Formats: sequence, C-alpha cells, structure tokens
Amino acid sequence: MKKDLAAQLKFLREERNLSLDELALKARVGVARLQAYESGEEVPSLQTILKLSNALEVPSSNLTDGLSAAK
Repeated sequence: MKKDLAAQLKFLREERNLSLDELALKARVGVARLQAYESGEEVPSLQTILKLSNALEVPSSNLTDGLSAAK
C-alpha cells in the first residue's frame, strides 16, 4: 500500500505543478523526507498526511484511502 500513497502524493503534487521544494515548504516537511514518501521508502505519520493534504488543498482521504485495508 505504500506505493499507492506514494503514487497519489506524487500525482497530486505534479497535478498542481509544485516542485518538491515548493511542497516541502508549504507542508513544512523536509525535501529528503518528501522524496522518501513519494518513493515509498517511508510512510508519513497521520499528522504529516494532514500537513501534506492541507498544502495540496485536498481532503486527507485523498491520500489515505485504502491504507487501513493494507494493515
């Protein structure tokens, strides 16, 4: 399921024409950490998912749908 979250995060960022640096700044997340989330190497905490969804201006469910089913 990490790949689904990673792919959705990257898709939403690119759809909004945001660079990694821009999204990292808006969400107050480090660029390296954001890259790890997008590559599926790390899974963001719920708090970070909320920050990212706010920065991307989407409901957090756009990033979390299906995550509980994978656990």
